[in-house]
Amino acid sequence: MVKAAVLYEQKSPMIIEDVELDDPKAGEVLVKIGAAGICRSDRHYMHGDAPTLLPVVLGHEGAGTVEAVGPGVTSVRPGQQVILSFVSSCGRCKSCLTGNAHLCDAHAAAGAFMFDGTTRLHKGDTRIHHFGKTACFSEHSVMPEAAVVPIDTPIGMDIAAMIGCCVPTGVGAVISSAKVKPGSTVAVVGCGGVGLNVIMGAAISSASKIIAVDIRESQLEFAMKFGATHTVNASDKDPVAQVKELTDGKGVDYAFEVFGSADTTKASYDMTAKSGTVTVVGIAPVGAEAGINAVDMVRNEKTMRGTYYGSTQAAVDMPKLVDMYLSKKLPLDDLVVRHYSLDQINEAYDDMDNGEVGRGIVMF
Repeated sequence: MVKAAVLYEQKSPMIIEDVELDDPKAGEVLVKIGAAGICRSDRHYMHGDAPTLLPVVLGHEGAGTVEAVGPGVTSVRPGQQVILSFVSSCGRCKSCLTGNAHLCDAHAAAGAFMFDGTTRLHKGDTRIHHFGKTACFSEHSVMPEAAVVPIDTPIGMDIAAMIGCCVPTGVGAVISSAKVKPGSTVAVVGCGGVGLNVIMGAAISSASKIIAVDIRESQLEFAMKFGATHTVNASDKDPVAQVKELTDGKGVDYAFEVFGSADTTKASYDMTAKSGTVTVVGIAPVGAEAGINAVDMVRNEKTMRGTYYGSTQAAVDMPKLVDMYLSKKLPLDDLVVRHYSLDQINEAYDDMDNGEVGRGIVMF
């Protein structure tokens, strides 16, 4: 038996209870969870903004220690610290074979099941699904071997957990997806955990001007700690006009939408300069559509793209991000401002909804 936070019904609190966890099968790993991040992506499923199979154990941003391995596992061994990846690439589908393992077709097809179409979590005869195949809102979790990335130098579990999602999603959006050039101007619309990592990525890329855009002044003040050079409060004035005023009327070379809505996607597009690039990072509610001026896109040669997981190739990129943290290029210690127990997980999401700055982490 393991203690886990189980979501039985959307728009209702998670239930903290004991559930049964089966042993890992071939190609799977049992991980003792050390920390799990409080990420807005899980919230989408909790609040009903996106569909999911129920009941489910959420949690996709995590880190832990390998406790046991199933037959055929070779990349990790018991006792190793690992960072979790919520995209378990199969290594054989078209996406994986063309360098897009973060878009793995087999992972998407299996959804909240393991690759064999079953689950390892259950309560009696009731099967419980695994969000992201990581399900790290649980003391222990079984996941595919591809979901765990070993690291050579142990770091704090809270920091390692963030390198499982918000760090590669944000930093990767800048470095791997948009490929921001030195000296460029950047706007970041939405300054939550991922947005702050976009700001850090822009700073690492030597952007000349990094404009943080949000509706909360506390978030904007916090963003200055991570490399923002200017702030725009969108709560009472047009953010597009303010960004253009800060860029001599031209707009920015790169805009990043990191909130997840049709309105912020359109605003990000509108504040982008000629030949600029808009990168949509945030996941909007299902069915949301943003109205983009198609003529403007052509005449001004704008580029608009999405990025999922920061185009991260987990096994390669996560160890690099650990090195960047250890070399002080990523001030991740300043990003974690709240720690919770698993019993406090619903409170943690209330704090997120109330606009608390920085990242919250559940510690096990």
